[in-house]
Amino acid sequence: MSTDSRVPRSLIGKYLDSAPTSVFVLYAIFASFSTYFCMYAFRKPFGAAKYEGLQFMDTELQIKTAFVISQIIGYCLSKYLGCKICSEVKRANQAKALVAMILIALVALFGFAVAPPNLKVVFMFFNGIPLGMVWGLVSRYLEGRKTAELLFAGLSCSYIVASSIVKTIGAWLMQAGVPEFWMPVTVGGIFLIPFCLSVLLLNQLPEPSAEDIASRSRRTTMDGHDRMAFLRQFLPGMIMLLILYFFLTAYRDFRDNYMPEVFTAMGYADEPTLFSQADLPIGFGILVVMAALNLVKDNRKGLAAVYVVMVGGMALMAGATLLYDLGQISGLWWMILIGFGAYLAYVPFGAVLFERIMASTKAIGTAVFAIYLSDAIGYTGSVGIQVYKDFGAAELNYFQFLRIFTYSMAAIGTVLFFLSGIYFLQKAKSSQKAAIETGA
Repeated sequence: MSTDSRVPRSLIGKYLDSAPTSVFVLYAIFASFSTYFCMYAFRKPFGAAKYEGLQFMDTELQIKTAFVISQIIGYCLSKYLGCKICSEVKRANQAKALVAMILIALVALFGFAVAPPNLKVVFMFFNGIPLGMVWGLVSRYLEGRKTAELLFAGLSCSYIVASSIVKTIGAWLMQAGVPEFWMPVTVGGIFLIPFCLSVLLLNQLPEPSAEDIASRSRRTTMDGHDRMAFLRQFLPGMIMLLILYFFLTAYRDFRDNYMPEVFTAMGYADEPTLFSQADLPIGFGILVVMAALNLVKDNRKGLAAVYVVMVGGMALMAGATLLYDLGQISGLWWMILIGFGAYLAYVPFGAVLFERIMASTKAIGTAVFAIYLSDAIGYTGSVGIQVYKDFGAAELNYFQFLRIFTYSMAAIGTVLFFLSGIYFLQKAKSSQKAAIETGA
């Protein structure tokens, strides 16, 4: 039964409250997937354009790099704000907040279309601020449920496939004659109504049931005192994860934002479907792996399984790059495999990792706080790496830089995943032991 009587109960919500688990899971995945998929139409289409021949403020900084960095700075700031806002927002206000964020982002894209080139970066900044809140607001509907891994597997696939698909749509629009600066707001306009309908469906989900709470732990809002208590409880492990995510987010963003340039450097012709060819197989693979994690019912063993998946992602990135260097695979397959490896490590940070940490240690609060703290640090790294590319490694093309970054990320990630895994698994073991001793 729903635990929050203040949330209006629609007929759909009442049905879902007692629906078979399979029906609930399919509905929740569809609603959350479509909501976040549509959000990407307001964030990523501009990546399909190269904006060639334009420098920012007559500096060495490419205008596209300036756009990417500006949006990420706004997105990063949003993650810091989201540590508070998304962990405190009441259920009754979540849907309103989601729609408000998208409308603000759409207005910013219109400003991006009409502003002079050097001022467009300002509108990309304001575009990033509201969009950074969407993941946390959607996650609040899903966390704390016994089927959380399945739900977040579906949600995570949304941003893997959406980024490529909205860029493909953007490329088609430009081929049809839409100017590259007007293309992002056009794509956003196409997806506005689908986004609102998706939020309406998402908002019908009931609160976690008593069975969900017994399986995981009760999820509540977190004030400043609660957030500091969480950090004190897990500080060493969180520091390792935050350092790792600093580089991992930068890697994922670099591959995603500069995919057209990387393919060009590898000798591929401009082809809109290349984006989808590179990422659609990844989305399917991630869905299967993340869903399989839900088969592990014991939370401590489930946490160990999550770490095995993330370390496996690092090994795949290094192995795929070595195979490409030896001429054993094509450039497209290299992009697919390093993307799959990166997402195997990246996707669990979106909820599954912290969901298992909180469930295995019986920590009280919301996983959204840890997710948003990680994202804030991660997008800080994304800005830093992209600035470094243009100013510290300008002699390397985008493919050369990504290749070196892949080897480095695999090495750093393997070490930090291993050490943080030992830490959190020990915390989970101590929590289980304490629960047995107290009879909880």
